[in-house]
Amino acid sequence: MRELLRQIPKVDRFLSDKELLALVEGKPLFFLKKAVNDTLAELRLQISQGRVTEIDYDSLKEKVKRRLLELLRPKLHKVINATGVVLHTNLGRAPISRSVAEHLVEVITGYSNLEYDLEKGRRGLRYRNLEWILKELTGAEDVCVVNNNAGAVLLVLSALAKGKEVIVSRGELIEIGGSFRIPDVMAQSGAVLREVGTTNKTHLRDYEEAITEETALLMKVHTSNYKILGFTASVPTRELVELGRKYGVPVYEDLGSGSFIDVRKLGLSYEPTVQDVLKSGVDVVSFSGDKLLGGAQAGIILGRRELLQRIKRHPLNRALRIDKMTLAVLEATLVYYLEESLAFKEIPVWKLLSQPKEAIKAKAKELVKIMEHENFKGKLTIIEDEAEVGGGALPLQRLPTYCVKVSVKGLSAEEIDRRMRSFAVPVVGRIKKDAYLLDMMTVFEEEIPQVAENLLKLGEEA
Repeated sequence: MRELLRQIPKVDRFLSDKELLALVEGKPLFFLKKAVNDTLAELRLQISQGRVTEIDYDSLKEKVKRRLLELLRPKLHKVINATGVVLHTNLGRAPISRSVAEHLVEVITGYSNLEYDLEKGRRGLRYRNLEWILKELTGAEDVCVVNNNAGAVLLVLSALAKGKEVIVSRGELIEIGGSFRIPDVMAQSGAVLREVGTTNKTHLRDYEEAITEETALLMKVHTSNYKILGFTASVPTRELVELGRKYGVPVYEDLGSGSFIDVRKLGLSYEPTVQDVLKSGVDVVSFSGDKLLGGAQAGIILGRRELLQRIKRHPLNRALRIDKMTLAVLEATLVYYLEESLAFKEIPVWKLLSQPKEAIKAKAKELVKIMEHENFKGKLTIIEDEAEVGGGALPLQRLPTYCVKVSVKGLSAEEIDRRMRSFAVPVVGRIKKDAYLLDMMTVFEEEIPQVAENLLKLGEEA
């Protein structure tokens, strides 16, 4: 063992290797040093366990190279979504278009007018960069944007209802991902929750009977991530607004996954748009920027100027405010909604949701054709299935799709899944009834060659 330990190449030999140095050109030498130290530490352990009988520099160098490439790879990186979930929370929700990304690069690689009024030559407000377009699209009197919709809910309640009561239907006390619950946010804001109705039925009289001098808001929460079916009743927004006007109590709606497009145009079940909610007369509405809107993560708050001014002046607004990257992505995305046909063409979420079924099948056929040409060592079968919107939107809606079922002799569906996720550009598919599926609903045309490359490697490794 001691003889083998003495044969271990010195660290400096690796650090002076031109091939290895070329891999870290322009990057900290730290990565190469760590790759070498990690590789040699593993080698010493293997020697102590009697698992190594000889030492070869070239073999060690290959291990160092593999480790180095692992270290150089950013922890947050591209993944191909073949799950069929369009707004996949764990995969970054809404992808943004290349034109929006190009605008973002232009903004963040230099200075910008984030809080500078170019016309007046002095400090300005960052929200003004979004105010014009959100007012144009929705007719809202005023605008505030924070880091996400959970933050928006907390800010609205803190600014408008601290120490006062907020009336909410029991059937709308939602929980979303990460155990975010309306009652918990209410408590954090300092507002007092006043539940009315039952889980399945709430009537207008329930709200009216609960209104007192301590009532600060009537709150409606759109159940965008679940539906209560059967013997049910809820109060439409417009009726709640009329009640609020009668008693002088503002109405706030948490829309969750807000949309500027009526999804019925795609043959999907109705979801209220932001415009619909504002036209119903609500005083304040909030929604997400990275779901059906198709932009960056943000919580967008729209409504009456008087209430929005109170919200914007609240100290929490400073803590929750958005940065220049979010602003740039949101503005560039929102521009496409000025002409709806462009939204379907340029915003990836709407581009995916509006795909004809035959276009999805064509992508599946293209992948199979590539693999047949490459003599793939496995079996690919095109099957029909159902995809979903995801992101807490349209929970009951299923989208017709086509999948490529992947079978490789000697590999289980779980092992295929693991290996497809292990490549340089991971592909995340889904397993259904012990079969590994690549759902082409969420695979972009330009990603098909990369999926094929991963499949080819999968076949070679089998």
